[in-house]
Amino acid sequence: VQLQASGGGLVQPGGSLRLSCAASGGSYDMGWFRQAPGEDRIFVAAISSSARHTYYQEFLQGRFTISRVSGENTIVLQMNALKPEDTAVYYCAAAPALSVRTYRSAATYHYWGQGTQVTVSS
Repeated sequence: VQLQASGGGLVQPGGSLRLSCAASGGSYDMGWFRQAPGEDRIFVAAISSSARHTYYQEFLQGRFTISRVSGENTIVLQMNALKPEDTAVYYCAAAPALSVRTYRSAATYHYWGQGTQVTVSS
């Protein structure tokens, strides 16, 4: 499985960015994590392969939305009302299956993309 993430960049506070991640090699539950300098990698959002189930980091829900592109093995993370504290490298990841007990754990995800930098700054 190969994951190709794109869409990062520099945006002003209050702005929006859209991250995409395309997966090859099968259909998986997929998600996003982020890691700021000097901090641990944390869960952001995830979506099942069927798109029936979505999971969010509680403090991001309402600003971030995860979705799947219909007919493609691609997920999108729409990020709105961005704040400087959202600055991080965002990683796309894929898992054979997620559950309500496991979606937050990075160990659940077997495959990882290369990361894309998101910088929120004026």
